[in-house]
Amino acid sequence: MGRRIQDAEMKSVSVIGAGKVGTCLGHALSRKGYIIRAVSDARLAAARESAGIIGQGRPTSSNTLAAGMSRIIFLCVPDDRIEKAVQGLSRSRVTWPGKHVFHSSGLLSSAVLRPLRDKGARTASLHPVQSFARKQAPPGIFKGIYFGVEGDPEAVNLAHRIIHKLGSHTLFLTEKDKPRYHAACNAASNNMAIILDMAFSLLQMTGLDEKQSANVLMPLVKGTLQNVKEIGVAGALTGPVMRGDAGTVARHLEVLEPLPFYRELYVKLSLRALEYAGEKGLPAEKIKALAKILRDK
Repeated sequence: MGRRIQDAEMKSVSVIGAGKVGTCLGHALSRKGYIIRAVSDARLAAARESAGIIGQGRPTSSNTLAAGMSRIIFLCVPDDRIEKAVQGLSRSRVTWPGKHVFHSSGLLSSAVLRPLRDKGARTASLHPVQSFARKQAPPGIFKGIYFGVEGDPEAVNLAHRIIHKLGSHTLFLTEKDKPRYHAACNAASNNMAIILDMAFSLLQMTGLDEKQSANVLMPLVKGTLQNVKEIGVAGALTGPVMRGDAGTVARHLEVLEPLPFYRELYVKLSLRALEYAGEKGLPAEKIKALAKILRDK
C-alpha cells in the first residue's frame, strides 16, 4: 500500500500558468496516468478554463497553493514572468525537498529556478519543440516531437521518463546551449511562417484570398519539407538560383520592388541559396552574374 501511495505521489502534477503550453501539457499528462491536482493562473477564469479542458485539477489563482499540492510542478508562464513567479514561490512555506520543478521556456536555462533548488527542489528546463496555437490541441500533439532538457541530473532523468511516456524524444542540452537552441526553434517556426506570409501575399495579389493561396502552396511546402527531411537542405533546393537563371531572378526583383521588406528577404535568402549552388557546382560566371544582380538591386 505504501509503495502505491508513493508511486501516485510521484505522478501528482501541478501546472502553474494556464496558457496554451501548460494546458496542452496538462491534458496530455492526464491521459498518460498522471494526476493533475492543480492549475493556477493569475486569472482565475483562465485556470478554470484550463482545468475544464484537462478534465482534472483544482483551479486557483495561488501559485503557492498549487505548488504545495503536487510532487511535480510545471511552470508554464511567459519567460519574463518566470523569475517573479520563482521568487514568490521561494518565499512561500511550501516544503521543497522531494519536489521536481520544471519550467517550459525554450530560452532560459534551469538557472532561473536556483532559488527553489536552494530550498531543496530538483529543477530543470523542459521545452517542447512544437507550436501551440490553442489550448485545445489534438491528442497526439506531443507524439514524436523533441523536448529540449537541461538541469539537475535527477530532474533531467525524471523529465526523460515523462517525455518517453508522452511518446516524445529527449534532446539533452547544456545551459549555454539554450539561446542557440531557441533561436533554431524560432527560425523553424515563426520565421518560416513569415516566409509563408510573403508567398501567400504575392499570390493574393493575383486575386486569390488567403485560404486559396494556402491551398495552392501548401502541397509545395509539404513536399519541400519532406525533401529536406529525406535528402537534406542542399538536396532539396531547386529553382532559378540553383539553375543560375539570372533573368528569372531579375524579374522577381522587379515585381518585389514595391515591397521592400519582402524584396530584402528574397535577396538575403537567395544569396544563401547561391552559396549552396556554388557548392553543388554552379559555374563561376553564373554565380558572379547572380551575385551582381542580387547585390546591385
